[in-house]
This record gives sequence, C-alpha cells and structure tokens, in this order.
Amino acid sequence: MSFTEREILETIRMVALETLDIRTTTLGINLLDCADPDLEATCEKVYAKVVQQGAELVRVADSISADYGVPIVNKRIAVTPISWLVGPSGAGDLVPVARALDLAAAEVGVDFIGGFSAYVHKGFTRADDAVFSSIPGAMAETERVCASVSLGSTRAGINMDAVARFSEVILETADRTASSGGLGCAKLVAFCNAVEDNPFVAGAHIGPGEAESVLNVGVSGPGVVRSALERLGSEVDLVAVAETVKRTAFKVTRMGELVGREAARRLGTTFGIVDVSLAPTPEIGDSVSDILEAIGVDRTGAPGTIAVLALLTDAVKKGGAMASSAVGGLSGAFIPVSEDQGMINAVADGALSLATLTGMTSVCSVGLDMVAVPGDTPAHVLTGIIADEMAIGMVNQKTTAARLIPVPGKGPGETVEWGGLLGTAIVQDPGSFGADVLHRRGGRIPAPLQGYKN
Repeated sequence: MSFTEREILETIRMVALETLDIRTTTLGINLLDCADPDLEATCEKVYAKVVQQGAELVRVADSISADYGVPIVNKRIAVTPISWLVGPSGAGDLVPVARALDLAAAEVGVDFIGGFSAYVHKGFTRADDAVFSSIPGAMAETERVCASVSLGSTRAGINMDAVARFSEVILETADRTASSGGLGCAKLVAFCNAVEDNPFVAGAHIGPGEAESVLNVGVSGPGVVRSALERLGSEVDLVAVAETVKRTAFKVTRMGELVGREAARRLGTTFGIVDVSLAPTPEIGDSVSDILEAIGVDRTGAPGTIAVLALLTDAVKKGGAMASSAVGGLSGAFIPVSEDQGMINAVADGALSLATLTGMTSVCSVGLDMVAVPGDTPAHVLTGIIADEMAIGMVNQKTTAARLIPVPGKGPGETVEWGGLLGTAIVQDPGSFGADVLHRRGGRIPAPLQGYKN
C-alpha cells in the first residue's frame, strides 16, 4: 500500500490536530492446545503460550508508531474463550486461570487481555458454569483480565436463564470491587451475536474460525470526523454530510490496515481485520457526541439523535468497506457513556437518559457501554435492561452488548471517577419499575423468524 505526499501530510495533520490514532493492536492467540486434565498444568501452559506468542507485541507496536508517526494507544491480547479449554480439568474455580492470564499480560506489557469468556446463548456446559461462578473473583483479583459472555443470537434466541444469572454475576462483581466504584464490572460485558474477531475490550476474544495467532487492529478517529464536518459547515445537506464521513472513514481505515499488515509482518503472524469504530476517549475533541451535535442535534439525546447516529454509523461502515476488504470486528460508532466527554455532559444536562441510550443502540456499533447504575439496583432490573439489549441485537441481526456498572453506595445523578480511559460516570436512573417475573421465569426467548435463514 502506497501513499501520496498529500495523503502523508494530511495524516500528519490528523494526528497532530485531530486526535487520530490506532486505538488498539490486538494479538489473538489460540489456546485450545493448553487444555489439560490438571488445572494447574493448564494455567502453566496458558501463561507460557501467551508470553511466548505476545513477547514482541508491545515492542513492534511502539516501533511502528515511531516509524509512521501514528500513535498506537493500546496493545492488547485476545485469547480463546476459557470455557473451551478448562473442560478436561472439571474444575469449578477458574480464578487460577485468570491469574495466569493476568501474570502473562503483565509480563509482555499489554494493557488488557480478553477471553475469560463463555458462549451460553443455548445452554451451559460444566465449564461455562465454572466461568460464570468464577467471574466475580477473577475480576476482583486481576488487573488486566476482561470477561465476556454470549447470551443470545439471532439464530438461537436469548437464554434468559443465563441473562438472570449474569445479572447476579454483575452485582457480585460490583460488590467484590466496591472500593474502586464497582470497577470490576468495567471489564465485564454480555453480547448478543458476539463476533469472533473483536479487538476491543472488554469483549475481545478469538473464535474457532481464527488462525493459530492473528493480529487485529481497532482504529479510531472521532476528532478527525468532527473536524471534517466543522470544515464542511452547516449549510450543506445530509447527503454531503454522509459523503464527508465516508471519505474520512476511508482515510482512517487505510492507515489502520497499513499499520495492521505491517505489525503482522513484523510479528510473523496472520493479519486479521481492521475494526473501523469511532471509539471516543474522555479527551476533549475525541467525542462521538460532538459529531452527533455537529450533524444537527442541539444535544446528544435530543430528538433526532438516533437518526443522526444511524447516518454516522452507516457512513463509517461504507467508508471502511471501500478502503479495505478486511473490515471486521464491530465497526461503526461506540457510545460508552463514561468514556466520552460529550456524552457525560449530555447526561449532566438531562438530555441523555437510559431510555434514549437504549434506543440509540439499535443503530450503533454495540450497545449500552460503560453505563453506571445505582449500587442497589435489583438483579431483576438488570435482567430487564440486558434482555432489552439482547432483543435489539437478536431482532435486528446485529451485535449488541451490555456493560453495566452498579456503583456501590451511589444513587442517580451522583458521579464516580474511574480515571484514565474509563473516565467519569454519572449514575443513571433505571426507573422505579423492574421485571421480577421475567427474571424468575427462565427459559429461552425463541429465535425470531428472520433467524431461520439458509
């Protein structure tokens, strides 16, 4: 892939003035050959393989960043879902595996390691059961390990037994990490229609169709898109807006693929995908909310928000698809409430509610992301919120997720500071009604008619 002098200068401007970056280089590592009847042996194999495969990731990412002048913010590892390799041991406590992953991640210097995961959208194996039981302890006792679970899909429906149990897991995790504002829940997410090549945490893991190892890249660029729209002005129509976003996403994606292919080459691994997602940070100017307001709503959450978010997400996907045949992961626009200063401001101003956020997830990349709720929120209320999110994904044949954080000791309107990339959250009000009977019924919500395709 070659670049013209004009494109190089344009990239320099985007990096220097518009917060363009490669959000993450994520190395996927297949751990299926680490399975062993002895859990301690499994842990040793997991540690050894992650360290061996990931030893050069940080060095390579830093060298590429220096060579190309593009910041690579995070270096991460994603592994095979742990439930797939602990079955032979029959162990019920998998926290030792999480510790092994955490130690390996620290040894190679990555920010996070994803894959303490289970797929339970149709039912539980004994290993899945062990993962669920171990998540609170794993999140409390590790720094870098992230967990994810698949609770539903368009083809399978929604496993409501798993949704109800996951609600209890969230509350226990919040309680176990109460001293840090329930921070363990920030490393924990539930999916409908989970994807196998997601480079973003907390849901990063690699599925059974992936290679022995694979390098996936997540690109970002809310500041670049916002600047392009500001230069465009407010007098043009929405077709011009969409075209501008599409062209900008094209440029960002080309840079992401260049970095990803070069990183894979230097690591001696397979290049996987570029996830073209507008992933915000708490940094001023790096906000998806600012883009929505630049397109045409007074405040994120105001009437029209879902429409402009749909335009934005679609244009980003189209621009990415034009630039690369390897677009994958989630791709679109993320709306993590605590990680986007514009979203934080919209919540503080009363413009953005939990109900509006849920509506927005029908058209964005993922779903309810980094949403703080009161620490005393009942499990049945969490079940209802998660089930709604899974249903949006199931019916619309898209990936949706829920990363909810009950904040111990905090109520609606109060603030919790997590710092760094996780930012600041204003606790949302889930309302005074819940879903107690739904929580207790169990069973499965059947797959929708559109799921029966062949």
